[in-house]
Amino acid sequence: MKVLISGGAGFIGSTIGSACLEAGITPVVLDSLVTGRREFAEGRAFYEGDIADGELVDRIFAEHPEIEAVVHCAALIVVPDSVDNPVGYYQANVAKSLDFVGHLLRNGCQKMIFSSSGSIYLPGEDFSVDEESGLAPQSPYARTKAVCEGMFADIAATRPIRILSLRYFNPIGADPELRTGLQQRRPSHALGKLIEAHEDGVPFRVTGTDWPTRDGSGIRDYVHVWDLAAAHVAALQRFDRAMEGGARSSVINLGTGTGTTVNELIAAFNSVVTPPVEVVEAASRPGDVAGAYTRSDRAKRLLDWEPRLTLVDGIRDSLRWAEVRGTRLAEQG
Repeated sequence: MKVLISGGAGFIGSTIGSACLEAGITPVVLDSLVTGRREFAEGRAFYEGDIADGELVDRIFAEHPEIEAVVHCAALIVVPDSVDNPVGYYQANVAKSLDFVGHLLRNGCQKMIFSSSGSIYLPGEDFSVDEESGLAPQSPYARTKAVCEGMFADIAATRPIRILSLRYFNPIGADPELRTGLQQRRPSHALGKLIEAHEDGVPFRVTGTDWPTRDGSGIRDYVHVWDLAAAHVAALQRFDRAMEGGARSSVINLGTGTGTTVNELIAAFNSVVTPPVEVVEAASRPGDVAGAYTRSDRAKRLLDWEPRLTLVDGIRDSLRWAEVRGTRLAEQG
C-alpha cells in the first residue's frame, strides 16, 4: 500500500510515516515546511509545497498512481496563536483543506483519514467524552477542526470519497527510535514547558488552577505519539471495517481512556527527573479549557487498537528527544 501524508514532515505526520514504513506501507510526504522539518522526510518520497497547490497534488498522483489513501495531518495547531491569528488559522486549516479535498477528488482518491482533535468536545461532568458527545470547541484552532469535520462529512455524503476523522487528545513522547520528535525548541504544551523549566532550572507555571477538576488543574488524555501513529496505520489497514454500516464519514477517538491532571503530570515528571521541578500557579491562557479524556472503546472494537505505552514512557521519550533535538535539528536552525 502507498499513502500520501499531508504534513508528513511534522511531529505527528512524520511519526505516522515511520510507523507506516515499519508496517510495509510506503509513505509519500507533502509538506510546506512552514512548521515541518525537511530531515523528518528523509528516505521518503517528499514534495515541498502547499496542500492547496492543485498542480503539485496532480503531479504527486501522476508520479505515484498507486496511492490508495491520504492521511491529512497538515494544520496549524497552537491554541494561543489561533486566538491571536484566527484569519491565518481558518485560511490554513479550513480553506486550504477544502482546496485539498477538491484536488483529491479530481485525482480519484477515495479514502482519507483526517487527523482531528479531542478539543472539539463538550466534556461531561467527569470530563470524559465519547464519539457521541456534544461539540463545543473553545478556541479558533479547535473550531477549525470541527468545521473541517463537518465540511468533509458534507463532501463525503455526495462525492466518491470516504473520510474517517481520528479525534485524538494530547500527544506526548517521540519516535522511540528518535528519528523524529517535536520540532519546536520551546513547545507550548504542558510537558514541553515542564522540560523547558527543568532545562532552565526555573519553576513550572501551572496555567489555570481553578478548573472544576479533582485538583483544580486542567485534565488531559496524554497519549504517546507512537501509539497515535500505530492507530493511523490500523485505520489504513482496517479502513472498510472502521466505516461501520457503510458510512461515508465517521469518527473514532484515540486516547488512553484515563484522565491525567496537570498536577498529576508534574508528579509523574518529577518521578523521573533530578532535581524535581518546582511549581508556581498562574492564570489560564486565552483559549485554554479544563480538558477532556475519552471513555470510548470504538478504537479497540473497530481498529483492534489500544495504547501500549504509558504516561511515564511518553515523558521519558520526550526527555530523550530533548537531549538530542538540538543536534538533530541543527542544520536547519
